[in-house]
Amino acid sequence: MAVLETDKAFTGSIPENYDRYMVPLIFAPYAADLARRAASLAPGAVLETAAGTGVVTRALAPILSAGARHVVTDLNQPMLDYAASRLPSDGRIEWRQADALALPFEDGAFDLVCCQFGAMFFPDRPAAYREARRVLKPGGHFLFSVWDRIEENVFADDVTKALARMFPDDPPRFLARTPHGYHDTALIRSELEGAGFSGVTIETRAETSRAASARVPAVAYCQGTVLRSEIEARAPGKLEAATDHAASAIADRHGNGAVAAKIQAHVIVAAA
Repeated sequence: MAVLETDKAFTGSIPENYDRYMVPLIFAPYAADLARRAASLAPGAVLETAAGTGVVTRALAPILSAGARHVVTDLNQPMLDYAASRLPSDGRIEWRQADALALPFEDGAFDLVCCQFGAMFFPDRPAAYREARRVLKPGGHFLFSVWDRIEENVFADDVTKALARMFPDDPPRFLARTPHGYHDTALIRSELEGAGFSGVTIETRAETSRAASARVPAVAYCQGTVLRSEIEARAPGKLEAATDHAASAIADRHGNGAVAAKIQAHVIVAAA
């Protein structure tokens, strides 16, 4: 499924809203798990790609060995700036804008490449996988995660369906198209093997998304992702109305108090 150029435009107030709402809602439990998996490999040099606002970086830094080097990259400078602002100064961490499809690093420079929920945004995933393989030392690992299909991620599905009712002639499909558009495990495995990886293991992991109210996931998805740009393009000045509509749909299904629903992702480890 094609990734639109606009699907990568995490700009303006999106980084702050993303970190404030999306991270605790859906990213934090997977970041803790990914960080534990990364640290268990005892890497001396780690490259993080598509780091976003740094949720994995924040989880990994306290448990990474004192002598390790951690290079944190993202294509989007505003996201990277925000990520750096959230962490105290740490001599092990280097922040660097970089394209995962054309990494500015030497061959065999890292023991581990990790990437949480970034591969779905790569316009050429086989190229990104070849680059990850290139910069890994022999015996190194590529550890990453992608979301399962949108039907297994309930709040995202609720919001998408609510907005389709609000915009029936041109429903905003960002969430289904991109974050939840790369869930075929056979395709993931074949693309990794085609890039030279072996020993690919894929674990499908369910977690629970929790929020204090139905409005929290509505704001998270409508204002903390590129879905915001899709809404504003269809109805200038109607972002709050669309958010309210999504919140009402979630409340109708999950109640007016605290809400909880399933989220699900694939966690992949591939050996170089």
